[in-house]
Amino acid sequence: MSTDQPSAEGHRSPPVLVVVALLTAVLTVLLIAFAWPAARSEPRDLPLALAGPAQAVATAQSSLEQAMPGGFEITAVPDRAAAVKAIEDREVYGALVLDQQAPELLTASAGGPAVAQVLTQLSARLAAANPGMQPPKVTDVVPLPADDPRGAGLAAGALPLVLGGILGAALLTQLVKGGARRVAGAITSAITGALALAAVLQFWLGSFEGSYVANASVIALSIGAISLTLLGLEWLLGTAGLGLGAAIMMLLGNPLSGLTSAPEMLPSGWGALGQLLPPGAAGTALRSVSFFDGAGSGGSFLVLGCWLVLGLGLCGLGALRDRSRSVVHGRHEASLVTV
Repeated sequence: MSTDQPSAEGHRSPPVLVVVALLTAVLTVLLIAFAWPAARSEPRDLPLALAGPAQAVATAQSSLEQAMPGGFEITAVPDRAAAVKAIEDREVYGALVLDQQAPELLTASAGGPAVAQVLTQLSARLAAANPGMQPPKVTDVVPLPADDPRGAGLAAGALPLVLGGILGAALLTQLVKGGARRVAGAITSAITGALALAAVLQFWLGSFEGSYVANASVIALSIGAISLTLLGLEWLLGTAGLGLGAAIMMLLGNPLSGLTSAPEMLPSGWGALGQLLPPGAAGTALRSVSFFDGAGSGGSFLVLGCWLVLGLGLCGLGALRDRSRSVVHGRHEASLVTV
C-alpha cells in the first residue's frame, strides 16, 4: 500500500524520502551544535597573568606565543600577591610566578577545570623545553568543592537549566489559558525550579559553594528569562515563535555556554556569542557567585536582566495586540447590532 495516498482529510502524507532527509538534517545539526565546540576547544586569548621581572615576563610571553600562538592574553603583574588578586577578581584564569628558585603556577579550577588542566600541562611542557627551568609548583587558588572536584555537577546542570525554561513555556502555552496567568506561572516555576536545582547541586551533589539563595537566584533569572522570552515569542508568532526560541536556546545557548570549559576555549567569536545568551551568562554568573564572591558577574547579570526584560516586553506586546483585536472585534459586533 502506498504511503502517499490521500488521508481522510484529503491531504497527502509527506514522501518517506522527505521525512528521512529532514531527520538526517536534524541529527546533523544537533551533532554539529554539541560536538563542534568541544572538538575545537583550545585557548583563544585566554587571560593569563605573568608575575616577575620584566625580562622574565617577556621571555615567558614569547615562549607561550610560540607554544600556542594566539592562545593567551597576557597581563603582567608585579608579584604573586597581585597575581592571586587578579585570579580572585576573575580578571585572569591563572598566573605564572616567574621565580627562578621557586616557580609557581597559580590556577583556579573553580573558574574552569579544563582551563586549569591546560595551564598545568602547558607549564610542564615549557619546563621540559627549557633545561634551565624548574617545573613550577601548581597551586589551586580557588579550588572546586571536595565533593565535586571535577566540576561535573555544574557542567551537567546546563541542560536542565535550559530545558526548564523551554518546557515551562511549552507546558504553560498548552495547559494554561490567559496570558497573565501564563506569565505568573513562568515566574513562579522559575523560582521553584531554581530552588530545587540549586538544592540538588549544592546540598546533595556538593557542586556549589557560597550562598544557596544567591545561587538559586542566578538559576531563577536564567530559567525565567528563557521561559518568558519563549512565551512572548509564542504569543506573537504562535508555535513557530516557540520553536525558534527553543532552537536558539538549545542549539546555540547550551553548547556555547562554556560551562564545560570556558568561553575563551570555544571557537573564536562563538564563545562571546554564548555569553550573550541566558545559559552562558548564567554559567559565568554561577561560577562567580558560588566561588568568587560575585567577582566578574556584572556583565552576566546585565545579560540575564536584558533577556528577562525582553521576555516581559514580548509578552506585553502580545497582550496589547490581543487587547486591540478585542476592541476591534467589539466595535465590529456593535456595528452589526446597529445595522
